[in-house]
Amino acid sequence: MQEHFQWLTQEESKNFSEQKLPNVKEEIGDVLIYLIRICQVLGIDPINAANEKMFRNEQKYPVEKSKGNMKKYTEL
Repeated sequence: MQEHFQWLTQEESKNFSEQKLPNVKEEIGDVLIYLIRICQVLGIDPINAANEKMFRNEQKYPVEKSKGNMKKYTEL
C-alpha cells in the first residue's frame, strides 16, 4: 500500500487517477482482509481496539497542546 502514497503530497494522495484508483482499492481490500483475519484469530474487536487507541491518543496529544506542531507527546 505504501508505494501508492509514499512520495505524494497530501493533495495528490486525495486525487488518484482513474488508472491508479483500482490498484489502491485492491490494496485497501487486501489490508482489510488481513486485519480482520488477525482480529479473528486473536479474538480482538477491531472497533474497540480503534476506540481505545483514539482515547489513548487524546490523552497523549491534547488538542490545546499539540494542534499545529509535530512534537512527540513526551515533549509537549
